[in-house]
Amino acid sequence: MLPEINYKSTTLDSNQLSQLFFKMLKPRLIEEKMLILLRQGRISKWFSGIGQEAISVGVTSCLQKDEYVLPMHRNLGVFTTKEVPLYRLFSQWQGKKSGFTKGRDRSFHFGTQEYKIIGMISHLGPQLGVADGIALAHQFRKEKKITAVFTGEGGTSEGDFHEALNIASVWDLPVLFCVENNGYGLSTPTREQYNCENIADRGKGYGMESHIIDGNNIIEVYSKVSEIAESMRENPRPVLIEFKTFRMRGHEEASGTKYVPEELMDFWEKKDPIENFKKYLLSEGILTEEKIAEQEELIKAEISEHLKMADEEEATSSSLENELKDVYKEFEYEEILPETSEKEEVRFIDAISQGLRQGMQRNENLILMGQDVADYGGVFKITEGFLEEFGKERIKNTPICESGIISTAMGLSINGVKSVVELQFSDFVSSGFNPIVNYLAKVHYRWNQNADVVLRMPCGAGVGAGPFHSQTNEAWFTKTPGLKVIYPAFPYDAKGLMSTAIEDPNPVLFFEHKALYRSIRQEVPKDYYTLPFGKASLIKEGEEVSIITYGAGVHWAIEVLNENANIKADLLDLRSLQPLDREAIFNSVKKTGKVIILQEDSLFGGIASDISAMISEECFEYLDAPIKRVASKETPIPFSKNLEDQYLAKAEFATELELLVAY
Repeated sequence: MLPEINYKSTTLDSNQLSQLFFKMLKPRLIEEKMLILLRQGRISKWFSGIGQEAISVGVTSCLQKDEYVLPMHRNLGVFTTKEVPLYRLFSQWQGKKSGFTKGRDRSFHFGTQEYKIIGMISHLGPQLGVADGIALAHQFRKEKKITAVFTGEGGTSEGDFHEALNIASVWDLPVLFCVENNGYGLSTPTREQYNCENIADRGKGYGMESHIIDGNNIIEVYSKVSEIAESMRENPRPVLIEFKTFRMRGHEEASGTKYVPEELMDFWEKKDPIENFKKYLLSEGILTEEKIAEQEELIKAEISEHLKMADEEEATSSSLENELKDVYKEFEYEEILPETSEKEEVRFIDAISQGLRQGMQRNENLILMGQDVADYGGVFKITEGFLEEFGKERIKNTPICESGIISTAMGLSINGVKSVVELQFSDFVSSGFNPIVNYLAKVHYRWNQNADVVLRMPCGAGVGAGPFHSQTNEAWFTKTPGLKVIYPAFPYDAKGLMSTAIEDPNPVLFFEHKALYRSIRQEVPKDYYTLPFGKASLIKEGEEVSIITYGAGVHWAIEVLNENANIKADLLDLRSLQPLDREAIFNSVKKTGKVIILQEDSLFGGIASDISAMISEECFEYLDAPIKRVASKETPIPFSKNLEDQYLAKAEFATELELLVAY
């Protein structure tokens, strides 16, 4: 028996039905042309959505013009239904400037605010959390909008899928999670991907409404999704939809389909969403062969015209200056001085809290998120009292899901809302590493979208917290273009730099040393003020040696110098690791001729190594001694005080400094 698609039950009129057919026909004809161009070597790669057009077209047709959609590789119908000009798509696939990424990324790895489309990254999972963030921004502004996000059945195995569903469910976010179940994650069949009958069944575990829809039936897709979408706008909540469908070509063209049983291909070929719908429309007298042929020729002519436009465009070129400039969104630092001279002595931890509070007061579109940050005030009590002042819409406790929350912060930025995310300990950032280094860091360079996100990173040893709560892992991020890394050592710097971090529209990792929280005090202005990134602070001046350090290392160095008054040293507190104040480093080294670089992190691959290399390259003729690096041991951070003291670089710094001065 041939598989049948039931089109009989519908309230759609003839015009609506015709439009849905032609909307599906357009991406099919484009794909057929792209497969020819792929064989001719005119595009480099292609992920085919042939057989799945009804889902992309049906879902996108249900969205309002200003509602966001987050598609995948096989959702060409999203772009055509949103009426993205074809020449821009063709230029994108050829790596030309009329595309959306200036030749910096390929295929569908891009977004466009103009058309409210946010493309995927190859790591798949983060875009689900990004959809949460976009929806959260709508919720924050009390807008009756939904956000639709696509993934495949393979992507539902990623932790990000489960984190995103959980976040959306807990916060009642109006996200339409669209799972295209096409039977295979590349070549791995669903029976090896999950062990439940339907992916939609997972919605129950998250207290979430879910549906199963025939993804090859355009009438069912459009009618049911329209009804669900309208209901979500009035009654905000997440909904999970599993679309049953099939991929008629390989994961990408090079992979082929040899792993698919022939009878399965035959079955689904007979359920082609376009051919079946065409037969129905013809049988009902809604369309004629002549009308279809006429429209097909118009689409093909449009494809040819726009391909010609893309082909004639010059190959992409760029200056090194432009490439570097686009890594970050332009930020004009504004120096803001305290309005009064009133100061108070506060602890390091209080200064951070003041910076956050005053940043929240100045920026009404700023949301603070993190585990236990609301009623409890954070594990270090930095946000104590914030919930009462700013309300639960702006101070949000999060589930324990770093990756999902960082992705959510990215989505907030896309939809115009700032955020500060507290990583309870910087060690836990490893659970959110992917969205930081692959999404937040790259997004502005890729398609001109900034990530207006501050990640607070309580870090550092010296408090007996052991291997999982003591790392100072700044070097993981300073080597990733697109991130800014700040690491203050004093209350005054912490407050001013926090203010700037919130104002800066780029992703900032703000390291806060836990051992300094309650041990360091300083006079700090009560009023709001800012301090610039990329400017080191010269704590002490001397002509014998340059000490370059940051964080707790600054205080170790001060202690040693206080005990060795005979050593005349420049003590340079970097404060900002990315951007780095190279000028201050070089000026000090040229003056003293000797340099010791102190870091709390273990030695290999740390900041000290890169600074040492920079000094060797730029200041070699000024050096009177080898550059010395001092760092902690090459082990995880131990818990016992005796072992921790032995681990830390503090113990050997004084000896190494004296040896260098005497060299």
